Amino acid sequence: MNEKANSDVAGMRKSLRPVLIVSKETVAEHAPFVRHLLVGLAGESISTVLIRPPAADTEPIVPAPVTVLTHPLVDMPLTEHLGVERLARQLEKHRPTVLHCLSERRTALTQRLARRLNLPYVQSVNSLAGRFSRLSVSPQHCTAITVPTETIRISTAKACFRFADHIRQVSMGTCAGRRPVCFSHASHVPNIVIAQPFRHASDFECVFEAMEALLADGYEFLVVAMGAGAAEREMRRFLAEHNLTQAVTVVPVLLPWRSVLAAADIFVQPRPRRAFSGFLLEAMGLGTAVAACLGGVDDLIVPNQTAAVFDPDDASSIRQTLAQLLDRRDMARRLARTAQEHVRAGYSASSMISATLETYTEAQERYRGRPGTGAVSRRVENAS
Repeated sequence: MNEKANSDVAGMRKSLRPVLIVSKETVAEHAPFVRHLLVGLAGESISTVLIRPPAADTEPIVPAPVTVLTHPLVDMPLTEHLGVERLARQLEKHRPTVLHCLSERRTALTQRLARRLNLPYVQSVNSLAGRFSRLSVSPQHCTAITVPTETIRISTAKACFRFADHIRQVSMGTCAGRRPVCFSHASHVPNIVIAQPFRHASDFECVFEAMEALLADGYEFLVVAMGAGAAEREMRRFLAEHNLTQAVTVVPVLLPWRSVLAAADIFVQPRPRRAFSGFLLEAMGLGTAVAACLGGVDDLIVPNQTAAVFDPDDASSIRQTLAQLLDRRDMARRLARTAQEHVRAGYSASSMISATLETYTEAQERYRGRPGTGAVSRRVENAS
């Protein structure tokens, strides 16, 4: 009986033809995750299509066997609903069996394609549910919801209680380094990296004030603030007014941004994040010493084990935390090493691939059992 079940699962996996749908934000902040997922699917000889918006540069992260389609063709507001029929015809040539929406921003497109192609889809939710926002889920076509953390699972289950049984935690996978990069070159000036969207200048003011105080006390370090957003101009003005432009460099998110983190000794997350941070995951995996605050999606942050924590609204608290990491480098490296072990144990790329394939298989099985979904059954059989 087990042999037959295993054979059926193997046959279903062999017939998988997933379509991954990403947003510009997914590519910007979760590029390593997207690449690991695509490489893993290619390694399983699974034919995959990636749908990206025109503003997303996917060339550095997409392996050769993956087919890339662009939608919409023009990067303008309110154009995503245009050309869906054209996109559906393109996808039909690849005989897809399951859609995977990797961003809540592209849920509407995924639902249109699922209805047009009569396919199941998997919805990834990477952020906490907002008080006034509601995730749109198609009861006919959505057969699985994946979340990267326990905090997001609980939040999503409350927001989508009718789909609670279909929510599965699939941790974003990465490849942790063998040893920490934190303070690996004793003679170098310490490097600090901040990486998150520039939505509000106030998110960074206490951190910059703490750094101003440290520089005044004689500490030496260089800071890279990596991101993009509406607050960038105000941030630059704040840095100029506080004479921090020589120590703090503001840069956009350029692929591959993992190399920026690899050159860091300390990674700072200045405010709680309501969305899972790919930057934080990669920083821990590389072995930087993390300084952060609790709140939001904080599954990765274990005080005094994977991160040194501070009060985000208290510049003196941030200053004290950073000073401790700069002064006690052995302690900072131990913190970084513990974070690496945490990532290695719970966020491996191989585990993510296995869990994702199981999710696709279960999603197809659920959909085949629903009334009026015979087309997908025939498509799966024909693809095999």
